[in-house]
Order: sequence, then C-alpha cells, then structure tokens
Amino acid sequence: MPIPTPDHSRARDRMVANHIAGRGIRDAAVLEAMRTVPREVFVEPGMEEFAYEDSPLPIGEAQTISQPYIVALMVEAAEIERDDRVLEVGAGSGYAAAVMSRIAARVHTIERHASLAEQARRRFEQLGYDNIELRVGDGTRGWAEAAPFDAIVVAAGAPEPPPALRGQLAIGGRLVIPVGGGIFGQRLRRITRTDEDSFEQDDLGGVTFVPLIGEQGWAEDGSRAASNHVPGESRGQSLPEMIAGAAETLPDPDDEDFAVAFERFADCRVVLLGECSHGTSEFYRARAAITRRLVDRHGFTIIAVEADWPDAATINRYVRHLPPRDDAEPMFQRFPTWMWRNTDVAELVMWLHVHNRDREPSGQTGFYGLDMYNLRASIAAVLEYLDKVDPEAAAVARERYGCLTPWQKAPATYGRAVLTRGYADCEAEVVRQLQDLLSRRLEYAAHDGEQFLDASQNARLVTAAERYYRIMYYGGAESWNLRDTHMFETLEHVLDAHGPGSKAIVWAHNSHIGDARHTEMGNARDELNIGQLCRERFGDAAALVGFGTHTGTVAAASDWDGDMQVMRVRPSHRDSVERLCHDSGTPRFLLDLRKDRHEALRRRLLAARLERFIGVIYRPDTELQSHYAEVSLPQQFDAYAWFDETEAITPLGSQHPTGGVPETWPFGL
Repeated sequence: MPIPTPDHSRARDRMVANHIAGRGIRDAAVLEAMRTVPREVFVEPGMEEFAYEDSPLPIGEAQTISQPYIVALMVEAAEIERDDRVLEVGAGSGYAAAVMSRIAARVHTIERHASLAEQARRRFEQLGYDNIELRVGDGTRGWAEAAPFDAIVVAAGAPEPPPALRGQLAIGGRLVIPVGGGIFGQRLRRITRTDEDSFEQDDLGGVTFVPLIGEQGWAEDGSRAASNHVPGESRGQSLPEMIAGAAETLPDPDDEDFAVAFERFADCRVVLLGECSHGTSEFYRARAAITRRLVDRHGFTIIAVEADWPDAATINRYVRHLPPRDDAEPMFQRFPTWMWRNTDVAELVMWLHVHNRDREPSGQTGFYGLDMYNLRASIAAVLEYLDKVDPEAAAVARERYGCLTPWQKAPATYGRAVLTRGYADCEAEVVRQLQDLLSRRLEYAAHDGEQFLDASQNARLVTAAERYYRIMYYGGAESWNLRDTHMFETLEHVLDAHGPGSKAIVWAHNSHIGDARHTEMGNARDELNIGQLCRERFGDAAALVGFGTHTGTVAAASDWDGDMQVMRVRPSHRDSVERLCHDSGTPRFLLDLRKDRHEALRRRLLAARLERFIGVIYRPDTELQSHYAEVSLPQQFDAYAWFDETEAITPLGSQHPTGGVPETWPFGL
C-alpha cells in the first residue's frame, strides 16, 4: 500500500482547514487526529486522489468510508479523552477507528464483513496503530467482555439504539449513533448514561448511513430484526401486543355509540379527522358519526373539508336553508367526482339540513371547502357577487381576471402560459382585486354577511390559485406548501367569521392533517401541512386524528382524470404501522397517542415506520414506492382510528340536470 507523501499531507491540512474546522469542529484532539491519519491508506486502490474530498467513497461489500466531516462530528460528539476505552460498531475500512486511536487509550472495533475486517487489520498493522483490537461479529450485541466503554460510536443507522450497547456504557459514557429507518428520520443522537438506569439524549441533526444489520438492528431483507423489540416498560410484550392492550375497541360507525370515544376532543378549537384513502366508506361514515356528535352536543358550527370552496358553498347554502344561486352549476363535477359525490356525504348533508332547520343563522352549522382547485367557479362567484352590490367593481374585475379566463377549465396549463410575454402582471392584478374587495368589507357586509364571506374567500382563492397553477408547472414542495397554507388560512378566515368561540371539524387526507414535521414530507421534502400549522397556531386545542386500514376495497383511479374503479387494497406492508395494528388482532379501535396516556407504547412507536397513503390514485403494483412514506406515528397524530378491513364508498350515479335547480338539490337526486 502507498506510504503517505508530502502532497497527501498538504491535502490533509486543506481538508481539516476547509471541511472540518471550517464547518465548526473545534476539539483540538480531533483536528490533530484528522491531520495525522492518512485517509488515502483507507480507500480502494485508484481512489487515492479523492481521499481528501469531503464525501463518502465505496470500499466494497456495498459499504462506504464516511465523509471526513461526519467522522470528525461523531468523534467530537463522543467527547473522547486520552484514557478512554472506546467501542466502534462498523469498522468498515478502519479509518474512524484509526482516528479515534490517536485520541483514546484503547479502541475496540467490530465489523460484520470478514473481508473488510481483514483489510482494516492490515492497515492498522502497516501504520503501527497497536492500540486497536478488531473482531468480526454482530456489532448490535456490542463487546460484553471488554465493557464498560467510555464512548461507543456506531457507523450505521439503527431502528432504535440497541439495548446491548446502552447497557455496555460506563456511567457518564456516551453513545453516538444514527437512529431511524432509511433516509427519512435518520438523526444522529448522543445518549449519555447518567446512572445505572438513566440516560440523557441529544439530537445532533440529520444524517444518512447504511443500515445497522444485526440481532438488535435491521434484518438483511430490510425489515426490523425480530429481537430488537426488547423488554422494558413493555414487560416483554411485542408491539402488537402493546397496541392491543392500549386499543379502545370501537363499535361499527353506524352504531350511535361509535363517536363516544372521540368526545375526549370536544373541548378543542379544531378537530382534524383524516383518512388514508379518499375512497373508503368506513372513513366517511366514522367522520360523519364523530361530526354529528360534536355538532349536536358540543357546539361545533364549522365543517371544513378538503373540497373546492365554490362546490362546498352550494352544500352550505342547502344545509343552512339559503336559496340556491340562480346560475347554480352541478357541483363536484371535476375529477375525482366520487370523493364528495357519494352516498356517505349525501347522508351527512341531509342530516345537517334537518339539524339547521329551526336554528337561528348564528347557531347553524356550515359546510365549507378549504381547497383551491376550482379556479373557474371561484372567478364566477366573485363576479356574480360584485354584479349585485357594485357593478362598476364587477366591470373592473372582469378586466383584471381576463388574463386567467382562457385557462379556467384547464387551469394547470396556466403555468405554461405565464412563461410567455403578456402574463407577468396577472398576479398583481388578482391581488389588487382581492385588496379592493376586502377594503369595502364594511359596505358589502351590510348587504349580506354570509354572501360577503363567500365572495371574499373566492377572491382569496383566485389569488392563491393563480400562483399555485403557476408554480405547479415547475413542481417541488412550493406548490404543496402553497396549497396547504391556503387551506389553513381559509380555515382561519371561517373561524374568524363565526366568532371567537367558534369550533371547527376538518375532514382531509392523513397527508394533510398529520403533522408534517414528523413524516417524510417534512423531513425529506420540506413540506408543511394543515395539521402542522394548526398545532403551531392552536397548540393542544388542535386534535389530529388519523385513520388507517389493513386491506379491503377502495374507490380510486389508476391515473389522474381516469375512470373510478373499485380496487382491492393489498394487505399492509410487513414493516408498516398498519401491519402492527393488524397484528394486534383488534379489528376496530381508537389508539390515544397523546403524552402520558400509554407512555411505554408511545416511546416504542416513536421510531420511523412506513405508513400507507392512498389518494384518488391507487397503483397496487408499485404500492411500496407509490403509496408508503415513513412517519413517527405518535408525533404525527394525537390519536389513530383503525379499521382492519374496509369497503369502497358508493358514488352517486345520477347527475345534476341542467336547466334549473331541482327540489332535491344540492345533489340532484
């Protein structure tokens, strides 16, 4: 093997100055060790010229040598002293062990690949590093006969810190380990043993490591090793057994007692009810039962749903016994029609109509859409309102909205149009129209307060939708964040309109109502959602309830704008949240995930796991890639409602006829 040369020494100095010290590493012993150990010795032949770039490099057996900064970060976090005994799990090339050997009294390192271990051993011998002891084996079990250790550094990502390693720490010892499943949620943690049974933990940031394979880590096939679920406060129970013990059995959603369990959230300002698919009857019927109880017994006067504002406004007028608009159009005609035009929604709407019949307007419960897709209907609603209260303003609005009208029926194409000349000022015009409308709020509100809320929200929708359809052309997190921010702000506007004591129920997909900060959405894609924004705004006065299923049928399409089909839902993935719930053996339950309810279970569920997300599109053949993401369930939701086997919703077959509004509006049945 090559002997270090002066050129490599200069490269090491540059690496330490630019990539190590330059990025915040301050421990003098770590910096000196990084200057001393020749990294070019630990890379594959032919890769020496890349040894001092701040990047990982392949070393064989599908493993890598970590980038220099990460090595320095982990060694500094371990706070290694001159007399310390150190354990490393995952020797790999041997480079990190070599660095630590320049600081500590003794380093024990474990590698599961015999070929890598043999190469590392030869490198230690060549360099004369005789205070390193290496063995081949399962690093998740540690090195019991050499314990206790003052520091343990793990160079692979574990689902949870292996109990064996925690147990082999000396009092005051530090365990530095990446924790989390896959790329999402891998966080570098430092766990310090403060006494025999107590540990403190620090989060050092996001990292990406190969998986820690072993008895207390991951299995070779990527699933969790069976023995990594260890006794503790769980008294030896498996996770499914713990879930079964904490689960509160629920009756059928059609049972009048179904919603009793959800009254624990009756004092909240906002209760958000999710669904893991847009086409499952049990989710609609369960949310309807909860909604009826919260409305009827606990003073909730707002139902806000993941639907277009103009379409929901038609329902709102019906349930509040307001006359239909003269030019009312068929609602929910845009793909996916079945999401809101189905028998379960129709039943709730009829109930609301009866519920509101003998109530004063201030005591009625309204039905509002939070979403922003129906650009054409929103523009029409603003113009119709202005025609009635301010014809001159309506004329100006038509002029300003003129730049949008060619794309009202296919607004996604608007993104392409704004790339050409003549459309650069459109956003400013739409914003000006919104400002003009709101500036006359007091004057307009005197005509009809409910109509003003409708018109002003439609103006806001057009403002947001113009930008949404523009940035959607480019893709990325910005369009998602704009949409969910718009939906949250719409919710705030409706709450404000109903007064300071108003309370709302939100119906939306799990991807919208589960706190994005604790899912792959927020951790890997910088996306936010309504659930996160509600927690930030309302704190404990917001309740986030997710819904899940194992198998059954679902109403969905294979492609956007495709025909609805009733599809079979594949049984949940073996490493998913859903499989844990299924294996509990309880067919229908509510799991309270809030702190201090089932704390041992909650801690066990904190680690990232797969969760299924089916929208209006379902592709069973690519389900793992298309419909699963990693989440921390007890941080994502306050509670989780489980239905082991579910059925597809039933869409309404008849269409709203043209030529007038029938007596059976809003659905035209």
